[in-house]
Order: sequence, then C-alpha cells, then structure tokens
Amino acid sequence: MARLTPRLFTAEIPTEASAGSDTGERRVPSESHSPVPQSNEHPSAPIPVLGATGGLGTSIRRTVGETDLEVFPLALGTSVFGWTAQSDASAAILNRYYEFGGNFIDTADSYSAGRSEHIIGNWMARRGNRDDVVIATKIGTHPDNPGLGPVSMVRAVEASLERLQTDHIDLLYFHLDDRSVPLEDSLGTAQWLIETGKVRYLGASNFAAERLVEARILSAAGYPRFEALETHYSLLHRRAFEGDLELVSRGQGLGVMPYFGLENGFLTGKYRSRADLDDSARSVRVARHLNRSGLRVLHALDLVAQEQDAPVAAVALAWLLSKSGITAPVASASRPEQIDALVQAAAIRLTRSQVVELERATRV
Repeated sequence: MARLTPRLFTAEIPTEASAGSDTGERRVPSESHSPVPQSNEHPSAPIPVLGATGGLGTSIRRTVGETDLEVFPLALGTSVFGWTAQSDASAAILNRYYEFGGNFIDTADSYSAGRSEHIIGNWMARRGNRDDVVIATKIGTHPDNPGLGPVSMVRAVEASLERLQTDHIDLLYFHLDDRSVPLEDSLGTAQWLIETGKVRYLGASNFAAERLVEARILSAAGYPRFEALETHYSLLHRRAFEGDLELVSRGQGLGVMPYFGLENGFLTGKYRSRADLDDSARSVRVARHLNRSGLRVLHALDLVAQEQDAPVAAVALAWLLSKSGITAPVASASRPEQIDALVQAAAIRLTRSQVVELERATRV
C-alpha cells in the first residue's frame, strides 16, 4: 500500500507578516531545504516532505509561552511507548515524526513506569539529535517518587534525566496538582532545579484556574512561573476549558497543550459503531462517545475533511490549533503510518464557516 505524503505546505510559504501572530506561530524557510520550486501544479498539490535532512515541517514553529522554546505545533505523545508500542515500534514512530520536522516530544516519568522516557533517551542517543528536540516530561505520579514534595521532585527529575540520557529537561510539568504540599514548596524546589540547569522551564498539567492564579501571585515573589498548561480539551470536551481556565491561561500567556484531542481515537473516524470496538482498554473509553452527539460531531468532521481533502484526525486537531492560545495538541500514534495524518493538522487552515459548523455540532 502506498504511503501517504502529508500536505504540510502549499507552494507559497507565508511571509512573516502573514504568520499566525495570535498563536505565536512562525513559518520560515529552512536552511536545510531549497525553496519550494515553482511549477504548473495547483498550489495545494502535495509536495514531498521526507528526506535525509528532515522534513519541511522544520520551517513551522510556535513559541511556548514566554520562553525561547520553538516547537512544531503537534506534540508527539508517548504514553503508548513501552506499553502498546514496544522499543522498535516506538523508535519507528519517533523517526517518522522527526523526519516530518516534528521536534516536540511529550512524556512522563510514570508512562510505562519510566519505560517511555528510557525509549526516548535511547532514540536520541542513537540519532545524536538531543539539541534538535524539545523534551517535555511530567513528574508527580510515579510510584517511586510520588507527589510534589521537595525530595520526591528532585529524585524524580534525576531519574528522568538518567532515563532520557540528557543533562536537562526543556519543559517540566507538575503532572497533577498535589494539594498535600504547599505550592510554594513545590515551586521553590523547581527554582533550585532551574538554577542548577536540570530544568529550563516549568509547566502545569491538570491544574485548576484558581491554582494557576495562586502560582502567578507566587511568581511575583520570586518563584518560577508556569509557562505552559497541559489540559484535556477537544471537540467533545470543551466546557472544562472554555471558561475560567481559558481566560486565566490566556491572561497569563501560557502555551496550552491539549491532550485527548482525538478522544482516544474516536475523532479519527475509525470507530463508527459498536462493531468497530474490541476488548481493549481504548475501546472501553471510545464506547462512551458512540452516541447521537458523538456521531453528530463525526459527521461534521467528515464534511470538513472532504472540503479540506484531509484526514478526519487532522481536521479535529486543526480545530484545536485554530483556537487562540493553543500551542500544540498532544497526540500519540501506535504505528508510524499514523503520524502522516496527525502532522497534516499543522497545514490546515479552517475557514470561519467550517469552525462554526464543527462547534455547532458539539452543542446539545
């Protein structure tokens, strides 16, 4: 079966003035590639993106919060590494993502009890590309180093650095809000980790709006500030984010990284009826969306995907990228070929009417 070549770019590369200023996105020609050749092809015709020097996706980046981290607008989630995707398959997924120009890898010390970080570390060591990728990992839920107390945090970071085979973590998330520890204690420990060079920037995962406000107040007293927020957000899960959390994250200039943007694969269009389910844990989670409202959203995605000549999954992620403040959805793949559909989200520009139709389908 022929391999799909994602349509990452059209023949016209946007100028800096036309780049998405609201999202911090920039598109610049990569030094590793010659400009897109002029031809008689329609501007939207697919062009090759693979090569020994990396994909044309290297020329599209968004800035994380107020940092100097420049990332591809789709983070590769690695929760399946060491679980449903073993070492060789995981390496192939990483290679495919990297070859398209992807550089933002999202993991956690608790994913497969650290196996995910170990696989990523081995991959970076083999490729010798640590300086070319942005590593985001999360601490606080590993059974060996639970919570966000000072001792657990330091031990967790040291263990992650060893598994990742690196001397620093680009973006360290507090995986969950540990209310048993004063926030200033956790932030104080993070400050030490930053000062020693083990961590560059700090992010919050699964934090409520009021806790982000509390953290920002503490930053005025000299504690490190959160630069990113990882939270559950998708076409089927909007209410929890679109409210106080969105207002606070936008007001603080946080880079927002939505996870479950494809709702465990339901928004890829793979599951249309209960006959498509199996006995896996993923199918159990998908089953709750097999109802009238879920299928209505799939129908709207089908229509837009047809208009955009793009995969359903790419359109679902493109909707997230169309929202102000969203830096990069986090999406995972269990096979290398699934990356092809995911990365296309970075090139899709939904029309206003398409956004309206998608959001109308989510209303009861």
